[in-house]
Amino acid sequence: MKNKFLVSGATGFVGKNLKAYLNKKNIKVIGVSREENLIEGIVSYKNCDISLFSNSEAFIHLAGKAHDLRKVVSADEYYEANTYLTINLFDKFLNSDCKVFVYLSSVKAVADRVDGFLTEKDIPNPITAYGKSKLKAEEYILSKVISKEKRVYILRPCMIHGPNNKGNLNLLYQIIQKRIPYPLGKYINKRSFLSIENLCFIIEKLVEYVPNSGVYNVADNDVISTKELVKLIGKASNKRVLILNIPKNIIGKLVFIGEKFGLPFNTEKLEKLTQNYCVSNAKINMVLGEELPLNLYEGLNKTISSFKDKNHNG
Repeated sequence: MKNKFLVSGATGFVGKNLKAYLNKKNIKVIGVSREENLIEGIVSYKNCDISLFSNSEAFIHLAGKAHDLRKVVSADEYYEANTYLTINLFDKFLNSDCKVFVYLSSVKAVADRVDGFLTEKDIPNPITAYGKSKLKAEEYILSKVISKEKRVYILRPCMIHGPNNKGNLNLLYQIIQKRIPYPLGKYINKRSFLSIENLCFIIEKLVEYVPNSGVYNVADNDVISTKELVKLIGKASNKRVLILNIPKNIIGKLVFIGEKFGLPFNTEKLEKLTQNYCVSNAKINMVLGEELPLNLYEGLNKTISSFKDKNHNG
């Protein structure tokens, strides 16, 4: 093994964590980024040529435009960042001596709503431009004939979290710290999450020894309701949590007002907090043949603790 990975999106949340994880395993990481003012050890996409690929064991493609709940990102921006960039970099991989390509797609490339558990057998039917742009990239990758010397993995993660992540977990944490009651106690749901540590472990192991290319959902083993998550955050941060059981019809009226006046509490935010979205990781667990480093609750507690430590240090 060349013991060197090329990683796009190296300055993002997943990229930074993956680099730190791999460095501990004595694997050198060369970062690839769009940034103009590049930090040391990072090269731009336009300078990411065939030789960089050929001198690396694996290319981990993390870069892309994330799903924007504020709806200010255009469809063209999603396709440019998630589809066309992936096509460009994948073509370079195919023409190089690099052996492994890992593409970080999304469960939203398959479905925005899920009944039961999402599996790799589900027929993709994304609704948003984000999901469609991710699926287009997947379709291009899968349309190519891969030589026997190469391996290609498409990973579909659910909601990724970890220390210092700024997503919905952080939002819930801030709400609880301000002692704002959680108003959605009437909603019972189950959701999958993915610890960043588990994701890094999966990427490392795929490159290390999994022989066959494939498409894999990636998630922690268990699922949790938002109400349970709120309680977990309260317990981990030593805050008393007040959960209100406001009737759903009243919540619906509040959402309507939020939509009309452009307030943060809108339909999409409500769905994020209350809908079911369970993701099966049976396929990836089977090919790995190893336990993930963290269970759901260990991973969530690590993330919540990082919020607590940051606030305390701040």
